[in-house]
Amino acid sequence: MKKFLFISFISLSFIACGEKEKSVDDVIESGNLSEIRAKKSEITTEQNALQEKIEKLNTALEKLDTNKKRLLVTAETLKDTIFKHYVEVQGDVETDQNIIIYPEFNGILTDIYVKEGQEVKKGQQLAKIDDGGLSSQLAQMNNKLSLAKTTYERQERLWNQNIGSEIQYLEAKTNFEAQQNAVNQLQTQLSKTIVRAPFSGTIDEVITDQGQVVNPGQNQLFRLVNLEKMYVTAEVPENYLGKIDKGTEVLIELSSIGEEFEGDIQQVSNFINPNNRSFQVKVSVPNKNGAIKPNLIATIKLNDYTNKNAIVIPQNILQENAQNEYIAYLVNKENDSLGVAQKQVVETGLNYDNKIEITKGLKAGETIIIEGARSIREGQEIKITENEQ
Repeated sequence: MKKFLFISFISLSFIACGEKEKSVDDVIESGNLSEIRAKKSEITTEQNALQEKIEKLNTALEKLDTNKKRLLVTAETLKDTIFKHYVEVQGDVETDQNIIIYPEFNGILTDIYVKEGQEVKKGQQLAKIDDGGLSSQLAQMNNKLSLAKTTYERQERLWNQNIGSEIQYLEAKTNFEAQQNAVNQLQTQLSKTIVRAPFSGTIDEVITDQGQVVNPGQNQLFRLVNLEKMYVTAEVPENYLGKIDKGTEVLIELSSIGEEFEGDIQQVSNFINPNNRSFQVKVSVPNKNGAIKPNLIATIKLNDYTNKNAIVIPQNILQENAQNEYIAYLVNKENDSLGVAQKQVVETGLNYDNKIEITKGLKAGETIIIEGARSIREGQEIKITENEQ
């Protein structure tokens, strides 16, 4: 009987040992509440045991190497610097010397003396319009003028010698002056048949072909452009009127051609546009290589605030607490490379280009945490590397 029981016990033991331990998924699929609870208890016990071992290892690491537990941060020493704030507006490149030339006389455009892209000087002849016989009329009137002048001069000599009547003298004088005025008027009219450049520049476009009939104010002949005297105009909101004035520093960006310029405002409009509540400013831009063209879009940055002794830090290192206060972290140094993070509530001013002005809470000479500032906490031990500014 005892031998039978011993054999049965061994058989059951082999069966139990041969059973594979159920996984978590298997236990869940079984739907057995008691078995699920038992599995959870088993895993929790194992987890607690592992956590105790980890804590022992951490304690040992802290005793053997204190540097490894410190958060690595970068820091920089604060100093007074110049802080400039700019307001950005959109503007357009313009020039006053960008015009369409129209004829001043009606007739056939008989000659064109220039071509597109040609540089011309002020007063240079660009084209000729048929004068319709005015030249012949002028020649006849010049002959009459010559006769009238001779007659007048003779009558004047006689009058000075008290010979002849005053009426004859006055008639000769009047006739001469009338002929002179008529010739001058005809010369003025005839000069309009010659199209001249009103200023030096480039013939950007020849619009009308030779041989066409043209009329004053109707037919466009040429586009003449001078790119030397370029400027940018922009509309600025009226709330900046007290901060923006003639001479204000500006930065101009022409992104389409990759150009940037520094300058100052040359003119501030005295008129507030009632439609958009803005005023216009004008800034000259250099154009040495001719790359700047009329109607380019420009970004104008107007310097509306400057502090020559400001404390400025990166805006993204600030944290905000539940009281809506801004927090920065200073370094309470133990030595050159080790320290403790110290929380500091600050007050801020204006911000520009990811930099923010600190008006209260920080001063020159203090060391502030830069990289790692968003994840730091009060009193945390840190290892410091200097930030390259």
